[in-house]
Formats: sequence, C-alpha cells, structure tokens
Amino acid sequence: MKLNLKHIRWSHYLNYLVIGIFTLVMAIIALTGGHINNSMLFLLEKIAVSIILAVSLSLVVGFLGELSLGHAGFMCVGAYLGGKVAAVLEPSIGNGVGSLILGLVIGGAAAAVCGVVIGIPALRLRGDYLAIVTLAFGEIVKSIFQNTSDASFGGALGLETPRFDKQYLFIFAFLLVLLTLAAAQNFIRSKHGRAVTAIRDNEIAARACGINVTKYKLITFTLSAFFAGIAGVLYSFSNYTVQSAKFGYNYSIEILVMVVLGGMGSINGAIISAALITFLNTKLATVLTGDLAVLQNLLYALILIIIVVYNNAPALKSFRVRYNLHVFFDKVVRRGKDPSHRSDDRAKWDVVPTKIEMNEILSIDLKPQNLSGDKPTHDDSKGGKG
Repeated sequence: MKLNLKHIRWSHYLNYLVIGIFTLVMAIIALTGGHINNSMLFLLEKIAVSIILAVSLSLVVGFLGELSLGHAGFMCVGAYLGGKVAAVLEPSIGNGVGSLILGLVIGGAAAAVCGVVIGIPALRLRGDYLAIVTLAFGEIVKSIFQNTSDASFGGALGLETPRFDKQYLFIFAFLLVLLTLAAAQNFIRSKHGRAVTAIRDNEIAARACGINVTKYKLITFTLSAFFAGIAGVLYSFSNYTVQSAKFGYNYSIEILVMVVLGGMGSINGAIISAALITFLNTKLATVLTGDLAVLQNLLYALILIIIVVYNNAPALKSFRVRYNLHVFFDKVVRRGKDPSHRSDDRAKWDVVPTKIEMNEILSIDLKPQNLSGDKPTHDDSKGGKG
C-alpha cells in the first residue's frame, strides 16, 4: 500500500518534531564535549519531568473535565518505589539503564494501581468533592512515606537514591516525554478519547448514548496516574534524596497551574506552559538569593497573573487574534496555500482560454425581456391591447 503524504496531518506531529530535534541537538552537544554546565542539565531534567506531569494531568482535567488535586501523590508513589528499586539493585547491576527501566516499570505500575484503587470510589464523585478526595489521597501518601522507618524509605529525612549520569539522563527523560505524548495524543484521537470528551461535554447525554462513563473515567485516571509515577521515577534518578515534603499540596497546585495556563484540553499548551513555569521557577531561585529570596514567590505569582490576564482579558482579544503563533504559522509555513501567492493557478482568468472576453460577460444586460430571447412587439412596447 502506497503512503500518500498529502493526506497526513502534519500538525498532529509538529510537537514530536520540535521535541525530537531539540533532544537530538542537545544530545549531540552533550555527548561531543560541548559546553553544557550541570545546572543546565538539571534544568532540562526538571523541564522533562514537568512536561510529563502536565500532559498526564491534562488527560483528567482538560479532556475528562474532572478536577484532580492528587497528582503529586501519584508522583510520590513512583518516586519512592522507583528510587527504592534503584537503591536495591545498585550493588548487583549498578546504576545503569537496566535499573532505570525496572524503576520506571515498577514505579509507573504502582502509581497506576493507586489510580485504580482511588479512582473506583472517587470517580463516582464530581466537582469539588472529587478534588477534596484526591487532595486527601496526596496528603495521606505524603504522610505514610514521611513516617516510615529509616531502613525502609528513609522516614522524615527522605530516601537516598543513586544519581543517574547527568550527561545521559535528560536524553532518556525527553524520550519518555515523546512516549507520553504518543500515548496521550493517540488515546485522545481514538474512539476512547472521543468517548472521554463526550463525557466532559455532557455526561448525561454520553450515558444516554451507551457510553460506560465509569469505565472511561477510570481508564483516563489510571493512565494519568501511570505517567505521574513515571515522572516520579525520573525525579528520583535526578536527585540524590527523595523527600515526601516535596510532593505536597502546593506541588499539585503548581501542576494544575501548568495545565490551566496552557489551555484546558490543549496538549501543546500544557507542554509550553510546563517548560515556561519550570524555567521561571528555576531562574528566579537562582537569581534571587540571600535577602532577595523572599521576592521569588511574589515575582512568580505576578508573572502568572500577567499571563492569565493577557490570555483572558476581553480588551486584549483583538490583539491576541492578530498576533499569535497560528497567524505566524499561516503567514510563514502555509504561504503557498494562499491563492494570492500561487503562480501556477491554471484556473485564473488570464490563463483559461475563452471565446468571450471577461469584460463582455460583465457588461451583458440581464433584463427579464432579454433572458427569453424574444424581441418585444410594437403593441407590447406601447402597452396596447393584444
């Protein structure tokens, strides 16, 4: 079967292309001895983790339409269990790709199991009640790991985990970003994703059409929890210590802000927002040190308020419509599809051979008496009797 490239919607694969090229360029620079300092590598790892978290939460909040505040709890489960697996396997197989893959599988699966256990009773609730239950789940998970023994998960001091090689971890992290995008976008564009969006638009109508609402809610919630656990495992390999205090209520709100700021139901928006917020947090923490550290949260909140106002202010609607990425993309990339820029249009009036000049066609008098083709008689023209 011959593949017709004209029928491929390249806009569906633009995010893969951008992230893939970015990962390839940064990998070449890092592996060929290019100047990338440790802080830059750590920032790339944090951006990859944030993108996975934002895209996975977007499945629940943006496409399913349910408010979940326990995403940091699923990440916490993946971070602790994946980090524990890596710590146990380090003496035997070392801290390599094998332990990373096993940690990802176990941490993601454990978070998915927690998603099923919490989702079965919680997804029967809606709105604020579901948000309260998921928030309680996150706080319970944090408290459980915080009160464990030092021999098991480190207790209040946290779990010591082996640090993966900084030169390679960001490459694996962005490869997992591509895997997350593939899973999320293929799920949304499938018949299951259409059922999920139907539930978001009108749950009563979806149920009346025969859609198993509980089933699709549980599938979406479990898939989201799985990739949150994957992000937690990456976090454990990116740090020397995993502390439960990191995965609190504020971190769940931060992930939710990434989704809302990027646009509800927009995967590309979640990617951009996650990268932007992570970059702002990291740079503000680096620049504002000492006595200026108290201004970090103030400036961060102020920047978010400005972005939200810009995206939603009615007075700026005309400016947003005129100057945005879609307009730029249409002007630059799709310029050839604009008829005014086509030089090979065979349907133009100066190319198509005709027997009648265009000016003659436009000058024809289309009166009713001329349409019949008969000339008016002498009596008819004077209004005489027939």
